Amino acid sequence: MEPISNRYVEITASSLPLHCPMPNSSLWNSHPRVFIPVDKLGEARCPYCGTLYKFKGELPAGHH
Repeated sequence: MEPISNRYVEITASSLPLHCPMPNSSLWNSHPRVFIPVDKLGEARCPYCGTLYKFKGELPAGHH
């Protein structure tokens, strides 16, 4: 089994706003929910578990 810090998840606009842990994660090994700003740079890492989230597709336009 690979270390959790090597986890990589591709997400799309349907997953925004993105939070970790994701809804399909087991409760027994969860950490507090944190929102991941993957829509800003196209990728971001969870500060708790190190999972790298990468946005696939066109980044959404910012709202003013």
